Amino acid sequence: QVQLVESGGGLVQAGGSLRLSCTASGIIFKMYYMAWYRQAPGNERALVAFITRHGTIDYSDSVKGRFTISRDNAKNTVYLQMNSLKPEDTGVYFCHAKLYTDYWGQGTQVTVSS
Repeated sequence: QVQLVESGGGLVQAGGSLRLSCTASGIIFKMYYMAWYRQAPGNERALVAFITRHGTIDYSDSVKGRFTISRDNAKNTVYLQMNSLKPEDTGVYFCHAKLYTDYWGQGTQVTVSS
């Protein structure tokens, strides 16, 4: 059974930092494209950052220079370091894994107060 378990969300003031983690089980993690998505209230889920199995990385324009995605294949974990947080970063953050099938975590809430 495949599981993606996110952690690290919470309430933080604008300008603060959080580090999200997503630990996978039931998949050969190192083979998977991994990504973080954000769903703000009333909005669709949107891509924040991704990292391929070869280490290619990209970010949405709204988080470039503030967020860093990384992966530790030995720990089956992908991270999202979020710095200089803004109120518009508020939302539920979902972990996504893709090879031939898409898998999603349950999400972790991030709330940035002004």
